Amino acid sequence: MEARAVARYIWIPPRKLRQVADLIRGKSVVEAMAILRFMPGKAAVPIAKAVNSAAANAEHNQDLDRDDLYIKTVFVDEGPVVKRYRPRARGRADLKRRRTSHITVIVDERKEG
Repeated sequence: MEARAVARYIWIPPRKLRQVADLIRGKSVVEAMAILRFMPGKAAVPIAKAVNSAAANAEHNQDLDRDDLYIKTVFVDEGPVVKRYRPRARGRADLKRRRTSHITVIVDERKEG
């Protein structure tokens, strides 16, 4: 029985979030939360929220034990890109692309034996 959580429109580029997501893929939920808690940088915060939400969904909706859960899948998709203009020298303008991300976390119960 798997449970999922999706965090959408996160204002962090997908490339930065994927570096953090690669560290917790396949780990138990308890171990992943410990890794994310002590990780520097702000990319760990929304991933930790999504992992916590997926674990809570598994506990509440499927009556699974949090200690038996592991992160089956975690992936980061690109969201919409918000474009901003920055004034530059001699009347020109540069385009700043503010990238957003969608985080999907799927947890499952680890089969013992």
